[in-house]
Amino acid sequence: MSTARRLAVVTGGNRGIGLEICRQLAERDYHVVLTARDPDRADEQARSLDATCPGEVSGLGLDVVDAESVVSAFRHVRTHHGRIDVFVNNAGIAVDGPEHRPSAPDFTRVRRTLETNLLGAWRCCAEVVPEMRARGYGRIVNLSSTMASLDLTGSASSPAYRISKTGLNMLTRTLAAELEGTGVLVNAASPGYTRTDMSPDAERPVEVGADTPVWLATLPDTGPTGQFFFDRQPLAW
Repeated sequence: MSTARRLAVVTGGNRGIGLEICRQLAERDYHVVLTARDPDRADEQARSLDATCPGEVSGLGLDVVDAESVVSAFRHVRTHHGRIDVFVNNAGIAVDGPEHRPSAPDFTRVRRTLETNLLGAWRCCAEVVPEMRARGYGRIVNLSSTMASLDLTGSASSPAYRISKTGLNMLTRTLAAELEGTGVLVNAASPGYTRTDMSPDAERPVEVGADTPVWLATLPDTGPTGQFFFDRQPLAW
């Protein structure tokens, strides 16, 4: 890896918005470590992008709900690449839906959602922050959702998903406050209702959904921190 080439780690990078984020970063000449729970799938997608993009792309197995997997994956990145400049928290699940109500919670689904969308993201942040703080440079992007906005919520549906992403927003705010002035910028992004395997009926192209996360991942030093964005515009918390 060139000493001038930034290195980005993306979780859940094997499909959908995560894969498109990896592609757009590699198009900008980043070295992208595309991670997924299935290391073979990660390697397959990484090889495909690496063959077509100006940057470099390598695959790595990483399961955000498995603490040992998280520690091992980031140790691998530090050992083999020597730096972590950008981290995109993209891995997430949506396992409750219109029929799930906060007054009748299915705590199996609630715990599974929180473990992935909030605690998994938090584990990963804890791994990348020391490296970024020591280097005086870092960009952390948390993939949130418009459904996490307190101001915009008027529906009872999908409480586990909404609450997990609202918690992720608070992680964004508190981590940004802790890292203010260190050169590490931490922001949240809503990709919008984007057409992926999780939402095949959506009309929003994946290229558009990935644009704001990539913009936040490549911010200049004067860029914002501790903010929530949709289509590169501030979104109400």
